[in-house]
Amino acid sequence: MEEIMSKPVQDQCEDTCNGTSNIDVLKEQMLADQTVTGLTEVFKALGDPTRLKIIYTLLNKELCVHDIAQVLEMGQSAISHQLRYLRNLRIVKRRKVGKTVFYSLDDGHIEQIFVQMLQHVKHD
Repeated sequence: MEEIMSKPVQDQCEDTCNGTSNIDVLKEQMLADQTVTGLTEVFKALGDPTRLKIIYTLLNKELCVHDIAQVLEMGQSAISHQLRYLRNLRIVKRRKVGKTVFYSLDDGHIEQIFVQMLQHVKHD
């Protein structure tokens, strides 16, 4: 038992599994820190149930804050706060008509991400 515990722990494999040239290529292709931070922020935004419900509500139709609040049975202030957060991340966009502000998904990428993940979660 003492022999096992006294052996130094290896923190790497003895031989590179895929060769050092593959490792170098992977390092060169690694995402920039700024890109990783942006992705993290988007995934963090998608980690909130209220924001997911808002995105789902906006999948097929542009709506005003009042209508979103009615659908989600929440206060307009809470919805406005979440919409501002989503807008700052370019997940939703707004369009003003007179005094009314309509919200929709910013682009097809958000819709694709949401629909793909919804299909994944519902997949048996």
